Amino acid sequence: MYPDPSVCRVGGDFFLANSSFEYSPGIPIWHSRDLVSWRQIGNALTREDQFPAGRSPSSRGVYAPTLRHHEGRLWLITTNIDDARGGHQIYHASDPAGPWSAPVCLTELDGIDPDLVWDDEGTCLVTYCSWSETEIGIRQVAVDLERGVALEQPRWIWHGTGLAHSEGPHLYRRDGWWYLVIAEGGTDRGHVVSVARSRSPRGPFETAAHNPVLTHRSTAHAVQNVGHADLVERPDGTWAAVYLGTRPRGRSPRFHVNGRETFLAAVSWVDDWPHFASASVRVPTGQRDFEDDFSAPQLHLRWVSPGERPDRFVRRAPDGMVVGHAPSENGEPSGLFTRVGGDHWETDFLVDPGEGAFTVALRLDGAHWYGLRVADGEVTAIARIGQIQTVLDSRPLPDAPVTLRIRSTEPTWNGPDDIELGIGDGSGADALVRLDGRYLSTEVAGGFTGRLVGVWAESREVLVRRVRFAEQRA
Repeated sequence: MYPDPSVCRVGGDFFLANSSFEYSPGIPIWHSRDLVSWRQIGNALTREDQFPAGRSPSSRGVYAPTLRHHEGRLWLITTNIDDARGGHQIYHASDPAGPWSAPVCLTELDGIDPDLVWDDEGTCLVTYCSWSETEIGIRQVAVDLERGVALEQPRWIWHGTGLAHSEGPHLYRRDGWWYLVIAEGGTDRGHVVSVARSRSPRGPFETAAHNPVLTHRSTAHAVQNVGHADLVERPDGTWAAVYLGTRPRGRSPRFHVNGRETFLAAVSWVDDWPHFASASVRVPTGQRDFEDDFSAPQLHLRWVSPGERPDRFVRRAPDGMVVGHAPSENGEPSGLFTRVGGDHWETDFLVDPGEGAFTVALRLDGAHWYGLRVADGEVTAIARIGQIQTVLDSRPLPDAPVTLRIRSTEPTWNGPDDIELGIGDGSGADALVRLDGRYLSTEVAGGFTGRLVGVWAESREVLVRRVRFAEQRA
């Protein structure tokens, strides 16, 4: 749901950024005072010059960011793997809520997962995952941030511990040591966090004897795929780490549907090496429930689109939000979507259909979604799995306004959940179909993002009066 976390502290405030892939606005920015309760305060990439929306296929676009504070500014570096300008892109802001600057593009550099750090002389070092025909590992280069140029040839600084896919590097300075923290093993069940240290940020680096310092591979832990950690020091001198993980459910191989999520672990120091505490299974609940009647002056930060940016196809109305039809270059729907979380939940869209055609859907990506299509006086339940799209049931369209409901419930099969699509007041008689949730999981469909729920117009426009979302708690 919110993967690839990067965190920094400014005084007593913590700020966090996540990757956003094809979705726009991009790079959600969060604020917290305790590292546990977070509130989204902005999106970093809100303009065409920052992220050209509607051009990236599913699970491409904007990859892992690094967020840092230096000399009164917030700095953000990331990689848009579909940007014709190439390389890594650096942004800055005086206020983490934005606006963020136009990008400075490091077009000479390859790879993904760039990190920013400044050495004792004030030189900015970019450390990143790189590959050649013969090797993959961590490279580093000094850069001029203002001009966007490398000041030297990139050099290899560590190839990890021998596991596959050394990536996600971050550098930290503590008590005369520089620590290089990376992810290894790939972002699946074999994911781990490893660390090395040096007296210089340029190396050479010695590997920790207790690597991997964090992993849940080959365990029964409820949180799996853990890796891609970023460390931060609290005001009291203690340390913590944010990292990504998944919560697979169901029978083997178990299925995760919320994408890769952000988790928190305490970090202690023993003999000048970091040690990660075991992750808590408990995930804070209740923070994702909402009811949006679109009466606020601005569209809420929760709403994103896999196609064009929302400001290109939505407009406010006295009694809701009008969603219009807007084709995109990548073929993805230009619609209002929000990420969903929790094990089981329910959402409903109160809409005035008008004369156009539109769909309310739960989507994993453009080729894997379950939805309710409204057109020509009917509501039709549709399942799209890969290249197969099937009409499952249909009903006459009730009088406007109409409530379209999607519900995640306990599984009937061996998957993570069942998905119900229905119309009406939730009395139980409103369900058109009940579908296996496995087909909207990463283990089936692949990719890096989790489920989102939303609405898009296929012709003309639709008035959305209200959207509600609530987790179902035991």
